[in-house]
Amino acid sequence: MAGAVSVRGLVKEFPVAVGRRIRPGEWRRVLDGVDLEIAPGEFVALLGRSGSGKSTLLRVLAGLDADVAGGFSVPRRVSVAFQQPRLLPWRRVWRNVVLGLREVDGRVVAERALAEVRLAERADAWPLTLSGGEAQRVSLARALVRRPDLLLLDEPFGALDALTRLAMHRLVEQLWREHRPTVLLVTHDVDEALLLADRVVVLDAGRITASHVVDLDRPRRRSSFADLRVAVLADLGVDDAEAA
Repeated sequence: MAGAVSVRGLVKEFPVAVGRRIRPGEWRRVLDGVDLEIAPGEFVALLGRSGSGKSTLLRVLAGLDADVAGGFSVPRRVSVAFQQPRLLPWRRVWRNVVLGLREVDGRVVAERALAEVRLAERADAWPLTLSGGEAQRVSLARALVRRPDLLLLDEPFGALDALTRLAMHRLVEQLWREHRPTVLLVTHDVDEALLLADRVVVLDAGRITASHVVDLDRPRRRSSFADLRVAVLADLGVDDAEAA
């Protein structure tokens, strides 16, 4: 089914290293039999502690790491936005947006995408003149211009200040409503996950240990998911009082 994601018994191991030396025959299992189904158009947030395997799973689904056991299937058109925008400083903003695309009129396509993320006026700017939030919006435009069936977001708001992050939350939700890609958001932020996602999935030690449907009206306020927040924090091994 177009846009659907299916992960079945996924295993990923890395060699154990001490300093710069790899220990022969010793492996660390980062993904340990992951099973995950994401429906077309569903917005799923993946939570977990550092080292739980979140970004590794995203990289596998993005096709950036093929050395795995188990099976998975993703749509044909997949785009990724990372925490760092990864813009080429020697190319103007609009050229970064259409980087790698074979479009007859790339400028028009880029300007249309930049208008969607409210940056049409910065099309000719150099990346080093952008603020952090602007650079992340360019990264998002670059992902969306490829018309993805699956949009992978790897902590894309982690380096932003609080106010810019809130603005980006609203923008991502708006773009998701308009384009309806399937979305997998990797994040450490429980509130961010509950504000944006249809479902929150917890990954711990390479396995999915919990899944919560977020059946709340949008736009959401933090007060609307207080009880669900406590439950998700408990799944992460955190007492609500500690996170307050």
